[in-house]
Amino acid sequence: MTSTNQRVTGRHVQPIEHTDEETDRESKSERERDECPECGAAGITDEKRGETVCRECGVVLEEDVVDRGPEWRSFDARDKAQKSRVGSPTTEMLHDKGLSSVIDWQNKDANGQTLSAKKREQMSRLRTWDERFRSQSAQDRNLKQALGEIDRMASALGIPKDARETASVIYRRALDEELIPGRSIEAMATGSLYAGARQAGVPRTLDELETVSRVDRKEFARAYRYIARELELAMEPTDPAQYVPRLVSDLDLPEETKQRAVELLEAGKREAVHSGKNPVGLAAAAIYAAGRLTNVEVTQHEVADAADVSAVTIRDRYTELLDADDRAA
Repeated sequence: MTSTNQRVTGRHVQPIEHTDEETDRESKSERERDECPECGAAGITDEKRGETVCRECGVVLEEDVVDRGPEWRSFDARDKAQKSRVGSPTTEMLHDKGLSSVIDWQNKDANGQTLSAKKREQMSRLRTWDERFRSQSAQDRNLKQALGEIDRMASALGIPKDARETASVIYRRALDEELIPGRSIEAMATGSLYAGARQAGVPRTLDELETVSRVDRKEFARAYRYIARELELAMEPTDPAQYVPRLVSDLDLPEETKQRAVELLEAGKREAVHSGKNPVGLAAAAIYAAGRLTNVEVTQHEVADAADVSAVTIRDRYTELLDADDRAA
């Protein structure tokens, strides 16, 4: 059984008969398909003309190419978002993963005109029913509240999106394993965020989380330990070097000081100075010691305030790091 198609080559139409063996040959790589039959050079696509032409001799390899891009142009992100006909990608940070429709809160039509009073009342009722249908079960309402808390706290602490996604997945797992009933949603959400930030390599201290959480430190610390134990989360000890970039940025120190602080911490780990020590205190001490070694004016109190540790901790730790660096040299 054969079928006859046509291919445009060099402005000439050539009939091509396709057998089963030739069908396999047609599934070659893009590079082989776009080779010029005259000179063997690769072809380039001119999207304005809808043609693929040889870059060397100009022979038309293909014409009437379908343009799969949008027919409109945009000049900034806002303009693109307004003209796009598709929604946002799915995300774990929304209880319905972003698959449902969203009714804009602004009372304006597609042309930007303000809606009439009757239309505004109608849209208000639609928003109410939309919210009810998006979270019908108790589990959906629980997840919606918890993910909202995670997003609020993460925004306040400057935690990136990938860590928020990880925290949302951890809370979803806890909800599926029925770990949430009987416990505070806010505490479990805070514990999930702490675990997600650690797994994503952007840890935050319990003291920082305490400033944004709606429950006290003891409660969400207990929730974190419970989540980590029941879900068997692989939590390695926090690396002090992970705190260095954020503290250096807060103190507006040069890159040289940052690199020297990381080197001091690496030397301290080789000498086992970090064992049993507060990682934030070690990072602060390394930054202060690196500042002295790179002739950058930064005081112990400035570093202590940025890291939320005491100046005494910095004095105790930075000498240990300097001694470890000397021994490792």
